[in-house]
Amino acid sequence: MIETLLIIEDEKLLGSELSRHYRQSGWDVVLATNLSEARALLLNKRIEPLLILSDMNLPDGNALDFMETMKKNVNYAEWLFLTGYGSVPDSVRALRLGAYDFLEKPCDLERLDLVVTSAARSASMQRRVIDQTKQGHRRYSPEAYLGHSRQAQSIRELLGRLTQVPFSALIIGGESGTGKGLIARILHYGGTRAQQPMIEVNCAALPRELLESELFGHEPGAFTGASGRHRGLLEQADGGTLFMDEIGEMPLDLQAKLLKAIEDHKVRRLGGEKEISVDVQIVAASNRDLEKMAQAGGFRMDLYHRLNVFRVMLPPLREAVEDLDELVPLFVAEYNAKAGRRVKEIPDDVWNKLKAHYWPGNVRELRNVIERCVLFSDGAIFPGQWLQLPGQDSLSGAGQRGQKTDNNIEVNERVICLPLDGSMALDDMDRFIIKTALERADNNLTAAARALGATRETLRYRVRKYNLKIAD
Repeated sequence: MIETLLIIEDEKLLGSELSRHYRQSGWDVVLATNLSEARALLLNKRIEPLLILSDMNLPDGNALDFMETMKKNVNYAEWLFLTGYGSVPDSVRALRLGAYDFLEKPCDLERLDLVVTSAARSASMQRRVIDQTKQGHRRYSPEAYLGHSRQAQSIRELLGRLTQVPFSALIIGGESGTGKGLIARILHYGGTRAQQPMIEVNCAALPRELLESELFGHEPGAFTGASGRHRGLLEQADGGTLFMDEIGEMPLDLQAKLLKAIEDHKVRRLGGEKEISVDVQIVAASNRDLEKMAQAGGFRMDLYHRLNVFRVMLPPLREAVEDLDELVPLFVAEYNAKAGRRVKEIPDDVWNKLKAHYWPGNVRELRNVIERCVLFSDGAIFPGQWLQLPGQDSLSGAGQRGQKTDNNIEVNERVICLPLDGSMALDDMDRFIIKTALERADNNLTAAARALGATRETLRYRVRKYNLKIAD
């Protein structure tokens, strides 16, 4: 494949000599005599040189300034600079900007050939890495959020717009299992920072002391056991995205420190004396209502408003049941491929059960159910006996079937069935049990407490905790 070499040189004789020499060496050479011509070639004619060989000082400006402004607007290329009066500051700046080499005129042609060959090899390798990375990230386009429901279409439209703008912070809300992690990856890998790191942290999975060290880093001796220097996650995500899952579980004092870091674009390691500049895009997620938490004092109001530049609210699966038409075949195909199964046909009674289920664990629960059924399948027909959906399989016969609640879940009048496959968090189970008991008791607190074997005071505390309604 013939690669393009862009030469920027205002000395006509030298420019012609270099052009002739490298054309004979197999390059597609494009010559520009000033920076304006070079800019037009790169931006208007969209040439994609593998290598840019440029004089340092040109009639219309400095080539280092040109490189700094153009690097983000063109495909990856290595830069080589030639100058008749090189200086140490220029050479240092060139290397800091990512130039491959900095050579003084007159430069021996054989030496220049060696440098050009080496730079071309480096640029080719870098382009292959970038292309492979882009190929891997294509699965995280906004179309990766599946579904043809009105809610899914609105979210895809919003994601399409968000990936085109350099936002500083964003909140993803929704119940557990609705796909907040997927949304975070779409926003990063489909956005302007895709080539930079994406760092993830679950704020609920780490104790307070460890979370502070993980976020901000520490110096040796900052605390007992800190034997070496540790770069915090904010530092590691510099230039990219920090995905903070379950941010509502972060202690209030750490929230204040996080707010300062976001506002100042600087962090200070534990035990450190200097601040370190960082440029980080924050994507925060929570299955709790951060706005209500902030109003109740459980989350800092100033941090909430700083993070709430944009908000993406994911609907529970029970409110977008039509999305099952796309999700179920996708998961079946996925686990067919992983387990070597050949499930192709999904009977109508299976579809009816899937669409009648409440899905408290949302898409995560659906994935687990499909995995179980595909792994236990014996042929091409989806084995409905392995659905084991709470409130359905445990009840046999029409006379034993309970009434459907407002949430469209079938339950026995005396039984509440919950999944124990990890798809539903403990708090979600607790809330669902209390909510169901209240609904059956017409929101009468005393009657619901009697049915649950709890005191009115205990139940009232839980009702307030989960923002449930009770009769006056």
